[in-house]
Amino acid sequence: MELSFLQDLTVVLLIAGVVTVFCHYFRQPVILGYILAGVIIGPHTPPFQLVASPASIQTMSQLGVVMLMFNLGLQFSLRGMRKVGSSAVVAGIIEILLMIWVGYQVGRLFGWNQMDSIFLGAMLLSSSTVIIVKTLNDLNMSAEPFAKLLFGILVLDDVVAILAIAALSGIALSGSFSLTEVAHTGGRIGLFFVAVVVLGLLTMPRLLRFVCAFKNNEVLLIVVLGIGFGTSLLAVRLGFSTALGAFLIGAVISETREGGRIRALIEPVRDMFSAVFFVSIGLLLDPDMVVGSWRPVLVVTLVLIVGKAVTGSLGSLVAGHPLRTSLRVGMGLAQIGEFAFIIAALGQNLGVTSDFLYPVGVSVSAVTMLSTPFLIRSSDHLASRIESLMPASVRGYLDFYWRWLSGLSRQHKHPNQVRGLLRRWSLQIALNVALITVFFI
Repeated sequence: MELSFLQDLTVVLLIAGVVTVFCHYFRQPVILGYILAGVIIGPHTPPFQLVASPASIQTMSQLGVVMLMFNLGLQFSLRGMRKVGSSAVVAGIIEILLMIWVGYQVGRLFGWNQMDSIFLGAMLLSSSTVIIVKTLNDLNMSAEPFAKLLFGILVLDDVVAILAIAALSGIALSGSFSLTEVAHTGGRIGLFFVAVVVLGLLTMPRLLRFVCAFKNNEVLLIVVLGIGFGTSLLAVRLGFSTALGAFLIGAVISETREGGRIRALIEPVRDMFSAVFFVSIGLLLDPDMVVGSWRPVLVVTLVLIVGKAVTGSLGSLVAGHPLRTSLRVGMGLAQIGEFAFIIAALGQNLGVTSDFLYPVGVSVSAVTMLSTPFLIRSSDHLASRIESLMPASVRGYLDFYWRWLSGLSRQHKHPNQVRGLLRRWSLQIALNVALITVFFI
């Protein structure tokens, strides 16, 4: 058993190394190389299976999720969350609600039953945080303004996906929607968030100062990894995702003086485990399955890319961000990831969805993961192209709307203008409705 695991890990790293060398040589994204390596060594690619136990690689890939999300928290920080919080919530809610509706309508157009359509809509609501974080890091874009907004939307996506899992479980078991169950899950998430942040801010600075006093990077790295994985385990025990726990504790640690030093120590470990994660995604991709279900895979993929790009851009515009920033956010959201697997598997395990839904979800996820680096890299050029083709009247309205919201945000800092703020808020709602109408017409 030990030799088998060592052999599998050796094959994964060797093949991934060879393929990524070619990707670097031809200036292609590293993620593409990892996923292609997974396809090459996977159980679905002839002439023979190179990995003896794909399940062990899948288990190890979860370490990659923890490392990537922990690193995202270190980069993002609680101050960053506060700065983009309100606009990320507005943009995220618009994008999530529209994508659930789009996914449901696509399922009904295919003639799928209501439960399959509901689960498809839920699968499309959440983008892949892991893929986006890795892509932005590889492209050196993680510090750009649109990336901060994108990270904020992704955090909301993950929280809503957890709520959706609770709601879908209730629908599948009882046949009806339970608002009480969703509210209960939301309350537990809120309590977990507050507990991690408050306790972390009280204890982490002192603990890390004590550890750093040894002046030994190895000791610091092991302690920090123990804290990160421990918080992820606590999140799983409470019914949440490992990603949520790792992100929160990373954000807390980023507020300490040692945050920058810890980021530098974490990067090599993160890169190794994230490579295994992306290879494991390739292991799931069955070329025959994609060919056999090519029509729904193609349609859902196109709907997902276009729908996420449009709804993400629209939500960011309504939240008050410039057109170029909004378009880059929309292009960055154009994929689904790990929560889509969980939602599809939930329907399959509960016996309420058809057998084809899980393979379609995996195929769409793998295809859109491959396309994400190209979409993000071309987003700036596409934004410039759209801006040049947009009528001057629409562009002028968007510029006015953005400047007006920026001014409103500055005036909001003065608490003595309640009546004026109420008038401005009502006008903002009217302008938002008008903006949505312009886009859909």
